[in-house]
Amino acid sequence: MTDTLIPNDCKSNGPVENGYFKKGCNPFAQTGRSKLQNKRARLNQQIIKQMRMRAGAENLLKATSNNKVREQVVLELSYVNSDLQLLMEQLEGLNSSVDVYQNVQETSSIPLIPLGLKETKDVDFSVALKDFILEHYSEDGSNFQVEIDDLMDLRQACRTPSRNPSGVDLLASYFSQLSFLEPRFFSPTRQIGIFFTWYDSFTGVPVCQQNISLEKASILFNMAALCSQIGTRADRQTQAGLEDAIAAFQKSAGVLHYLKETFTHTPSYDMSPAMLSMLIRLMVAQAQECMFEQITLPGIRNEFFSLLKIAQEAAKVGETYSEVHQSMIQTPIKNNVPFFWTTMSELKTNHYNSLAHYFVSTALLDHHLTPSDDEDKQEKALSQLYDTMPEGRSPLDILKDKEERRRIGKAHLQRSIMGHEEAIRTHSRCRHLQKLDILSDILQAGLKRALTKFEQNDKEDEFTDYMLAPDIISKTEKKAEMEIPAATKVKVKDLFQRLGPLSVFSAKQRWSAPRTIRLRLQDRDLGFTLKGDAPVQIQSLDPLCPAAAEGLKEGDYLVAVGDTECKWLGVSDVMKLLKDVDEEGVNIRVVSMLDSSSQPMPTKSATYGGLPKTYSMICLAHDEDDKNPKSRKVAKKPSFLSWGLKNKQKSSSTLSLPNADYNGPWNRPCPTYPNSYNESALY
Repeated sequence: MTDTLIPNDCKSNGPVENGYFKKGCNPFAQTGRSKLQNKRARLNQQIIKQMRMRAGAENLLKATSNNKVREQVVLELSYVNSDLQLLMEQLEGLNSSVDVYQNVQETSSIPLIPLGLKETKDVDFSVALKDFILEHYSEDGSNFQVEIDDLMDLRQACRTPSRNPSGVDLLASYFSQLSFLEPRFFSPTRQIGIFFTWYDSFTGVPVCQQNISLEKASILFNMAALCSQIGTRADRQTQAGLEDAIAAFQKSAGVLHYLKETFTHTPSYDMSPAMLSMLIRLMVAQAQECMFEQITLPGIRNEFFSLLKIAQEAAKVGETYSEVHQSMIQTPIKNNVPFFWTTMSELKTNHYNSLAHYFVSTALLDHHLTPSDDEDKQEKALSQLYDTMPEGRSPLDILKDKEERRRIGKAHLQRSIMGHEEAIRTHSRCRHLQKLDILSDILQAGLKRALTKFEQNDKEDEFTDYMLAPDIISKTEKKAEMEIPAATKVKVKDLFQRLGPLSVFSAKQRWSAPRTIRLRLQDRDLGFTLKGDAPVQIQSLDPLCPAAAEGLKEGDYLVAVGDTECKWLGVSDVMKLLKDVDEEGVNIRVVSMLDSSSQPMPTKSATYGGLPKTYSMICLAHDEDDKNPKSRKVAKKPSFLSWGLKNKQKSSSTLSLPNADYNGPWNRPCPTYPNSYNESALY
């Protein structure tokens, strides 16, 4: 179950660092988790194939009027839908396979639910980035091949992160690199032809976009998923293990909250606001459950105040799982969340509420008020247990009346027994829950304990009608909270810093090609001054100086003196390079910032042609063989992924032909999907 490190002699095409795989990554680790993830990737590919077949059949059904053909297509559609349903059930089974994520030493703890990692396709940054560097920054893109390879290696490593903090750091470092990459190469007014494809974690439905925000959001989701897997793997039989589990689940909830607040209108339903809200509740509930286990790990003292405290702690866990269950059964979440998750949350709600009633009954039945007890303290503790006292009795009357204590205690026992029985019935409804033997043993033990205590306090000649015990007020000394880990803001080195300071040399700015100016002294004067931080700008230019005659302009950025790059040098450093200029002079290179509002539309590209601006997973269903229809003219549609941006006028990518009149197969109406796969999955 551990993530092992493969030594040097193992052949690999994966990312390697210092003779080993990148820290936090091991693509060849043979663990139960990695095998599940590989199976998930294969299922995603099969789902794509079936969805394409279904889309083609639906299009044929609309296009043909031949009855025999229509009958055959309808038959084939039924087969395809059946295959898709089976694939979806297999994917649900993977999301329900929680046992392989648990700690191998766990023998007496209820299993926790981890999130599965989102799968993605390979992305080749090489051609697009080199083209952009040449066109936008006027530098030879091949000089940046090492940086591009490092970026691609880092992304590849993020597909197989280790289930430990190093794996989280690996994802965080790539997320931080994307924060540098976005302003450097991705402009809101143009696209460079890099497509990111990610699969829905629950349905396997693919989403493909040119928007880098999809990549950033998916990496955040995987960070949260990895934290949840670390939490489930922790050894919950030790205080240190429980601390690790609590921290991991709180961090997972924090990352999901950050994802929800930062990225809006995500195209993948597993990252929709409703789904993320449910997942946040689930992670917080599991953290609260671990806190309860932490309190009870040393043992529960059979003492009045201690039992009431534990009862309210258990009620708090039941309350949090009740909120999770209520969010899971809401439409359309219930159609996308595995049935195992829904039944597990319902089971834990009943289980922990039953424990709360059992502890209250034990406090009332086993402990009687004696002259040495503090009446006021016990009265206050009991009054804080209920919203309304049973049958309107005062707390002190209940404490002093033995029969009343026994009657209310038995009422709590009844609710405990009924809750355990309901949990066992819930357990029997889900075949994936039935595979968890430890869960069945825990539920049966809880029921048996409650029945035994009820029999011990039951009188054969008692025919009094039993009352219904009131609900217990939940209360906790340590409430689980979302915690945004510092890993989301990890500092990394900008891979493309040689292009210059990002505040100046970014995709939103337009630059002239570098110009070489021969700089000569005139009466020991350069004819201009310098200002600003790196890179420095030309100011106070004498229009009659030799440099101005050769084309130097006010406001130009100085990027090189001789063979020395100056993009990261300040005024004092540049002046040191210029102070030794002799009569022959020295060559300097400068660039001018152009007006971005007048950026012309590109007309050709040596690399890309005819690419649409963006497309979503629906486009994967179109016929890829239909290349050049010539009769239709379709209006351009807005991007499927808006990411919370306001409507902006978008120009065509500099690396693709203008596509305002493009009539390729991507512009055809997208097919709809049957309700069996829930249209909300295409959010």
